Amino acid sequence: MNTHTIELMTRDGHQLRFNCADDQNLLAAAASAHIVLPAQCGYGNCGTCYADVTQGDYTLGKHNPAALSAEDAQKGGTLLCCTFPQSDLHIALPFDQDRILIGTIKNRCADIIGIETVGENTLRLALCLVEDEEGNQLAEFEPGQFMELNVPGQDIKRAYSLSNIANWEGRLEFLIRLQPDGLFSTWLKEQAAVGQRLQVQGPKGAFGLQESGLRPRWFVAGGTGLAPMLSMLRRMAEFQEPHPARLYFGVNRAEELFCQAELKALQLELPQLQVVYCVWKPEDDWTGFRGTPVDALEKDLNEMMVKPDIYLCGPPRLIDAAETIARALGVPIHQILSERFLPT
Repeated sequence: MNTHTIELMTRDGHQLRFNCADDQNLLAAAASAHIVLPAQCGYGNCGTCYADVTQGDYTLGKHNPAALSAEDAQKGGTLLCCTFPQSDLHIALPFDQDRILIGTIKNRCADIIGIETVGENTLRLALCLVEDEEGNQLAEFEPGQFMELNVPGQDIKRAYSLSNIANWEGRLEFLIRLQPDGLFSTWLKEQAAVGQRLQVQGPKGAFGLQESGLRPRWFVAGGTGLAPMLSMLRRMAEFQEPHPARLYFGVNRAEELFCQAELKALQLELPQLQVVYCVWKPEDDWTGFRGTPVDALEKDLNEMMVKPDIYLCGPPRLIDAAETIARALGVPIHQILSERFLPT
């Protein structure tokens, strides 16, 4: 068995090194060196641990094509959880150093303080962290990150993006789409109740706001992909950031829309925020945009001279379509940030 040196370069120019045997995947080897990289599923299904290999040879294991396309793989794109080195590697990470944890990920307890139906097959789950041994209740995370929640009584976790912002009260809020026969969805529908205690792990993930001067920020969300966008917009409101902002929120049918009151409240705090509700299959009385958020994005990008930073969250098909349109209309690749999710 051979051991290879792996060199990582973050988006903001910081280097990290660790060793990895040729029968070990890069994500696991980094964790063994107490370097916790943004990741979620751990088996090539979600795409969270995407990176670009700029030098060296490696073997890419089995993965979901929705998480890593053949085109990206041919260009050196890879998923760290299923990449096995065959030589020393140089890897470019698509996030800054502050999204890497040196040490271990926190495991904490949280009590359910609210379960509310906010849209068709969509719930808002609110938790409150239990004080740790040091009396700390702080909910500390960056907008765009996610937490993993344990299914009670089972050693199975599901990842959900946070929709609120960091706070001293220990409050965590999630927008969760109820999936047919989904393990966590079934538990939420049939057993979850206020007062029950869950194990939470995190925060995790590299998705989030990037510093780019005063360039416009456009957010494209499909369904519960709205959650991290809400978190980022709430941070902008808290800091009174002046960037022109636009949110494209898409669903299949108008009945599936949710959080409209929250978005109206955000517009009072962020007067520069425009919200475009997009319904793919509207009824005759729908007066908003008819089509997908990608359709609306394409229309508006054609009219823009200054290309905005674009934040995408939703199913892989939405992300792929939006990235293709944005790049075709002149948005540089480094101005497109995305987080895709697959139903579990």
